[in-house]
Amino acid sequence: MKPDRTTARDADLFAGPLAWIVAWRFLRGSRSRLLDGTARAALLATALGVTAMVVAMALMTGYREDLQTKLVRGNAAVVAYPVSGDSAPAGEEKIAALLRIGGVVKVGRVAYGQGSIGSDRPAPGKPASLEVTLRGVDPGNGQITATAEQLRGRDGIAGTVIGKDLADRLGVRTGDTLRLVALGFERDRPRFRYQSLVVTATFATGFAEFDRGWVLLDRTLVEGLMGTQASTDLFELTLRDPGRAPEVAGEVGRVLGADYLVTDWQQLNHELFAALKLQQVALFLVLGLIVLVSTFNVASTLVVLVRERMRDIGALGAMGFPPRQLLVVFLLYGGFLGGLGTLFGVALGAGASWVLTTFRLIRFEPEVAAIYFIDAVPFRVVPRDLLWIVGFALLVTLLACLAPAWKAARVDPSSALRYE
Repeated sequence: MKPDRTTARDADLFAGPLAWIVAWRFLRGSRSRLLDGTARAALLATALGVTAMVVAMALMTGYREDLQTKLVRGNAAVVAYPVSGDSAPAGEEKIAALLRIGGVVKVGRVAYGQGSIGSDRPAPGKPASLEVTLRGVDPGNGQITATAEQLRGRDGIAGTVIGKDLADRLGVRTGDTLRLVALGFERDRPRFRYQSLVVTATFATGFAEFDRGWVLLDRTLVEGLMGTQASTDLFELTLRDPGRAPEVAGEVGRVLGADYLVTDWQQLNHELFAALKLQQVALFLVLGLIVLVSTFNVASTLVVLVRERMRDIGALGAMGFPPRQLLVVFLLYGGFLGGLGTLFGVALGAGASWVLTTFRLIRFEPEVAAIYFIDAVPFRVVPRDLLWIVGFALLVTLLACLAPAWKAARVDPSSALRYE
């Protein structure tokens, strides 16, 4: 006997939308105090677990992206080092060729050196001098830069722009005079050189290493203080999209040739960001255990629901409701409950992250900021993290609901109708 196609089509229609309707009726229908209590506990546990995951992922993502931004801002996206001190400085034609590379916004010459700096009149309780990094820049070039007027200084004294934290540690303000002792070279022999500087401005990047130890000077002044150490050019390239740094670095290498070693911020900090990524994955899995435990509350709610709706289950079975669709009903019920808890958790986590970031509620003292490289903890909620969290929460919830849903689908209708 051939099956009736009309009957089969009606059965499919009956088994499809009706499963959603029954699950929704079970969710909204009158329930006992026990069922209400277990449902609330499941909702709260899921929401708290998801909140913890959202805040933790926002912390790790915010920290990584903030650190990346400050590293690129301080050291540029692509850096070209001369291979040896005997390399000839790059000509203007090569600089023009670098500017023609797609995505390159600015090419800056820089020079670095080491020294110590102190105030002419040390404030009480402040150190007489501190070790610093000298960063020689051309006016207006580079991510952390200074204007020509700031580097020119006043009254014949060269100007400098120093980190805000460095100024606080020395107890100096704009207009104060500093003494610089720089260690340079002359005929391959070390030599100390002395320079008076006037503080014309301060900068604050939020990156403790820069704010506590960088001194911005005119590039030619740093080259003169360092002697033969700075006889060739060191280039820092600013990119429109720092994510393309490896690709641009390859083109820069072809332009500059074998005289330069070209690297990018991703290569320079590969180990650091790989460790942060691994830490974020580990934190996701650890906090995921909270959500996993909360799914047992959802499963307990389904067990109570099956007991309290036994006669309804029997009636549905007697009317021809397929066991497979009855399984779908209870999975949908658990999915509704877990999804609602997940939605509340995402909203709470995103709200908490916004408050923590906007009001900078988690801040570090300068000594601690020097260790973590930031002075305040940013929390950044991104769609990618939310998709992973929501997907994980719904997946483990549905898996936990399988056992009670399977048990409900195997209930014998005649036994269920006799259930009291």
